[in-house]
Amino acid sequence: MKIKLYKNSVEMGKAAAKAAAEKLGDVIEKKGYARILLSTGASQFDFFTALADEKVEWSKVEMFHLDEYVGISPDHPASFNKYLRERFVEVNHPAKYHLMNGECDPEQTIKEVSALIAEAPIDLGLIGIGENGHIAFNDPPADFDDERAYKIVDLNDTCIKQQIREGWFEDENAAFKQAISMTCKQIMKCECIISVVPHAVKAEAVKNTLTLDKTPLVPATLMKSHKDVTLYLDENSASLLDEDTVKAFS
Repeated sequence: MKIKLYKNSVEMGKAAAKAAAEKLGDVIEKKGYARILLSTGASQFDFFTALADEKVEWSKVEMFHLDEYVGISPDHPASFNKYLRERFVEVNHPAKYHLMNGECDPEQTIKEVSALIAEAPIDLGLIGIGENGHIAFNDPPADFDDERAYKIVDLNDTCIKQQIREGWFEDENAAFKQAISMTCKQIMKCECIISVVPHAVKAEAVKNTLTLDKTPLVPATLMKSHKDVTLYLDENSASLLDEDTVKAFS
């Protein structure tokens, strides 16, 4: 794992978007197409804004997403389906995109998207890190050995409170408690991972990810065992890192 530090989230988003575009360009040049996996959330806003300004042959890109709430309408403000339609699909117009519908039978959705994602490797994964250290909705303690591509998970209190604090839900009663989530093992199958993690609320998760050994209690530590991961941070999310840690991952 390597880290790259930037003054603020806007600069970080631009740098991460440029790196993502370059990676996709390289893959398309070699293979003729690319497959991408996208995360969502407030932390990704600046990245998606910057990505829209990059030159990518989106007509040769196929998109998947990490997770979706069970039972949520695709038009609900907190729906990741809606998030990606508005911030990625309708902006960049990829050749193919596979958006999960939270109102459909979750087991059938899992069966369908698992079959699709197994057709070829994911060339680039955009994997965020939650305040509790989760990747996708694999809250701690995460299962690192689950062989499935996607599964239904129960969201823990820290995860739900993060969603409320970010403004996706009014309160705990309005929040959805289950989600379809990509498994840790499937995430690790991405050929390349770019992790965009800004803001002070992520500082502890970033510190734990970089300083602790691999542990299910901080699921993001698993990514340190991947062959090609770059973590993009701003000054706020990197605020708890000491000089030695920064040097070790730079």
